[in-house]
Amino acid sequence: MSEADKPAKPVPLTRAGFSVFRDIPTRWMDVDIYGHVNNVQYLSFFDTAVNGWYVDEGLLEPARSEEIFLVVETGCQYFAELVFPERVTAGIGIERIGSSSVVYTIALFKEGQQSAAAQGRFVHVLVDRENRRPTPIREEMRTALSRLLIR
Repeated sequence: MSEADKPAKPVPLTRAGFSVFRDIPTRWMDVDIYGHVNNVQYLSFFDTAVNGWYVDEGLLEPARSEEIFLVVETGCQYFAELVFPERVTAGIGIERIGSSSVVYTIALFKEGQQSAAAQGRFVHVLVDRENRRPTPIREEMRTALSRLLIR
């Protein structure tokens, strides 16, 4: 593979690229034998940040909503270790809102740091709770989601 064919090395996002943030404390159980937060927990932090925002915005009642969001894609790029105890801040942005899907960009920041320790993509599809089939995003939900669009 030539140098021109190699994918560009990812660059950490910065706090300046986000307008919505959620704090997530690390937990003792998040840490693995290597002494840092295990890689799978980063995806859990993404899920916690997005679903917490939905609840705070009144867009989702996890136990009762007729429509729920399901994760259909996720990925993460790692730049720096997170540890316990540490407060992580998740920056939440939206790349695209489709008819039933939402594509998020999420960055996890160490306390006091401007560059992301990790960042990723998180795709949600709105489905009917009972039949699990995609359902269109209602206008009031779309309006709330639009506030997170990355320009």
